[in-house]
Amino acid sequence: MRIERKPQEKVKSYNTSDIDISLMNPLIEKYRGKKGNLIPLLQGTQDIYGYIPYSAFLKLNKDLGLELNEMYGVATFYAQFRLNPVGKYMIKSCHGTACHVQNVSAITEALLDYLEIEDGGTTEDGLFTLETVACVGCCSLAPVIMINDDTHGKLDSKKALKIVRGIKRDSKSEN
Repeated sequence: MRIERKPQEKVKSYNTSDIDISLMNPLIEKYRGKKGNLIPLLQGTQDIYGYIPYSAFLKLNKDLGLELNEMYGVATFYAQFRLNPVGKYMIKSCHGTACHVQNVSAITEALLDYLEIEDGGTTEDGLFTLETVACVGCCSLAPVIMINDDTHGKLDSKKALKIVRGIKRDSKSEN
């Protein structure tokens, strides 16, 4: 099964005034003057903020002279980059061959219905983002979802929903 990349949503209007853009300074100094620095700079920026805020593009343009259209072109071409914030819990639903054969589509649909989002979307409360991915490399555990850095395998819809409901319940009790 081939996973088709969905067209990038237009960048939502997020208030970026609370973003500390100075956190990028060490990253900028690390790659200043280095050839081929664009992708590592975008990756590093996303590591800092969880996505690439518009103000980060402006800072890279101002501090390093990188062209806005070139940066945006690269950021929208590669699926690894995000231009909008993601949820506290990133759910990656593996749709590789082994997971596909084990009916991961039913699991993904159940999660999307429960979370009331579309593939690649984030819940209104900012708690979850769910995206389908081509493979997470855990074929022996198929079907698999990853939630942040935790891998959950040998799933069915009920088990997957139980995990996500537990995270949601625990998050509410933390607040």
